[in-house]
Amino acid sequence: MDFQYYTPTKVVFGKDAELQVGTLVREPGGTKVLVHYGGHSAERSGLLVRVCGALEEAGLAYVTLGGVVPNPRLSKVREGIRLCRKESVNFLLAVGGGSAIDSCKAIGYGLANEGDVWDFYEKKRKPTACAPVGAVLTIAAAGSEMSDSSVITNEEGWLKRGCNDDLCRCRFAVMNPELTYTLPDYQTQCGCTDIMMHTMERYFNRSDNLALTDGIGAALIRTVMKNSLILREQPDNYQARAEVMWASSLSHNGLTGCGTGGGDWASHQLEHELGGMFDVAHGAGLAAIWGSWARYVCGELPERFASFARDVFDIEREDAMAAALAGIAAMEANYRRVGMPTSLTELGVQPTEEQIEELAEKCCFFGRRTIGTVKKLDQKDVAAIYRMAR
Repeated sequence: MDFQYYTPTKVVFGKDAELQVGTLVREPGGTKVLVHYGGHSAERSGLLVRVCGALEEAGLAYVTLGGVVPNPRLSKVREGIRLCRKESVNFLLAVGGGSAIDSCKAIGYGLANEGDVWDFYEKKRKPTACAPVGAVLTIAAAGSEMSDSSVITNEEGWLKRGCNDDLCRCRFAVMNPELTYTLPDYQTQCGCTDIMMHTMERYFNRSDNLALTDGIGAALIRTVMKNSLILREQPDNYQARAEVMWASSLSHNGLTGCGTGGGDWASHQLEHELGGMFDVAHGAGLAAIWGSWARYVCGELPERFASFARDVFDIEREDAMAAALAGIAAMEANYRRVGMPTSLTELGVQPTEEQIEELAEKCCFFGRRTIGTVKKLDQKDVAAIYRMAR
């Protein structure tokens, strides 16, 4: 399976790395910066002051825009585009996690292209440019700091859609594991789930796979499982935070997908609609839906699921289907150990039959697409998986 691997983001990893942002912004020619962040944690922790101070020391002007929420909103993106045009901003700096970074990328698309930025997420047009983006990472989860992906929620219809293009890749990513010490355990575990799922989506495919890529993926998943348990008891364990933060980037920068043909990604598409309708945490939504997806499709490719069980959990069975089911159960047991849901009820949502049909309709773009590669899922399949997950 031929592949291309492109990961241009410069990584600055370690303690106090955020103090280098001024120099990093100047390298690609930034002169006026939008500092884009979420809630009050960046302010309370003093991180925002340190970042803005580093920009000032480098002689850079900046404006700030807070208020990014999980499942970042199109309305905030449009507000950012207006602000950047008014202030002649030419560099976008996300301070936060995947939501802030994805919002910055969307603002970058809007700044560099004419027309409505939502067109790119609806697949009506392809962007031709993106204003430069950098990131100061405060949560290990989405991997957006090194990926080509941006996911935005449109409040009109509560549609959650993604735009994937190399144009939006961050020029740099600052990663200081200490910045993640104060995360609540639930957010930490949601992040760890998302990290593993980015590799699992790539692992499950119909390609002739590279043994090396499989080994990297399995090692990444095992590393995250191990350190997620450590962080439940020791949230300020630097080594564990560093392992998880680096895994976040490697899981979504393409490394674990070399030679896989791209992977499946149905679980992410299923969760996007849950996030759009119920505004659930992305990682928790993935944990809640994954087991039902896996049981629904594993009969199409039992040998691959058996390989997953062996590579990740050392499960050996003579019968491939028995091994596949044991591996699925083992992953769900891991989710439960770290407080993640394995059903929609545990997630805190109980969709009605009407809502399930709406979720399935939106997931399949109103009949315009199927999802997945292990098994191509149409609208009826998608609805069936949502029902299984209840």
